[in-house]
Amino acid sequence: MWTLSTLDASAKWLVLAGVPVLMVTWVRYLGHIAVMTAVVLPAQRGALLRTRSLSRQLVRGVLMVLSTLLFFSVLRRLPLAEATSLNFMAPLFLMAMAPVLLNEAHRLHRWVGVLMGFAGVLIVVRPGSQLDPIGVALGLLTALTFAFFQIATRRVAHDPPLTTNYYGGLVGTVGLTLALPWFWQMPDLSAAQWLLLLSTGLTGFVGHLLQIVAYSRTQATLLAPFSYLQILAATALGWLAFGQLPDMTTAIGISLICLAGLAVVLWETRHAIAAAVSRK
Repeated sequence: MWTLSTLDASAKWLVLAGVPVLMVTWVRYLGHIAVMTAVVLPAQRGALLRTRSLSRQLVRGVLMVLSTLLFFSVLRRLPLAEATSLNFMAPLFLMAMAPVLLNEAHRLHRWVGVLMGFAGVLIVVRPGSQLDPIGVALGLLTALTFAFFQIATRRVAHDPPLTTNYYGGLVGTVGLTLALPWFWQMPDLSAAQWLLLLSTGLTGFVGHLLQIVAYSRTQATLLAPFSYLQILAATALGWLAFGQLPDMTTAIGISLICLAGLAVVLWETRHAIAAAVSRK
């Protein structure tokens, strides 16, 4: 979570320096695929590209790139902590859509969690919060897109995680490279800023790789609460890099979003344990 927040802070710094969002995103995916090709492909070879559903991998890749583009656009307009907290509406959107799109059962506690999360968002974006309304709208659109991305990720669970990760980087690199003539402009950056731009590919790759390793070693329900550490990381990095801290009321709204997600995760974990015990 800290690594991914470092990626977000780097992207925010770069777009505020005038680097186009599309270029930051392109370098992020180009670096990602370059590192994976150099580190993973020699060991995996043809197995890395073997998928049971190429169309599903392509859809997931497109959603992944779109959510990245949207979130980097949000970072131009909103502080890091507020932007990250809005993105954490994605799990709540997913819970709301799961009965329709994933044929999962309706559960009251999920809807309570969704309503709590929306209440937190309303507190964060309340009148007088001085947040850019376009940034807020883009933030909620990012969360919705990321929820669809999570659904797409579930639908490629039949493939190895490294394969899925590679296709995500590949789709982003190819798609944005094809669009390069329409957005390319050489930014006037210092050597340090060029280094920061190139680092986005590495931090993106490492962050996703650490997630893959974590999920390969323990249960998803146990790891889910740790995702909310990203808000703490975003708050700390927002303060260190940009001198931005949420005010007390905004912090309450962010906390409510986190509590909504955590409460649902803990309830789901308890339900899963009870179901496992009953089967025995």
